[in-house]
Amino acid sequence: MNTLIAVAIAPCGVGDELAPAVAEVIQVIRASGLPNRTTAMFTEIEGEWDEVMRVVKDAAFRLADQGIRTEVVLKADIRPGFTNMLHSKIEKVNDILGG
Repeated sequence: MNTLIAVAIAPCGVGDELAPAVAEVIQVIRASGLPNRTTAMFTEIEGEWDEVMRVVKDAAFRLADQGIRTEVVLKADIRPGFTNMLHSKIEKVNDILGG
């Protein structure tokens, strides 16, 4: 079933600059081949539930396997019968706003 998730995966206890570790996480997500988009706070990933959750696990364990305590915040939108929600949700709002 098609699922759109927003996920934030970050290391804990590694200092003030998280960008290098977050980049490792994003690298795993982008290599998955699933549609995704990264913003300042979250990365959105769309696909079948099992595929998306596999990518979340692989991305989180990229850090955890290095012995890094890893925090995962996840929000999921499971909407049967819909696809391309990564783009269409934004397009609908932009259409309403006249953009």
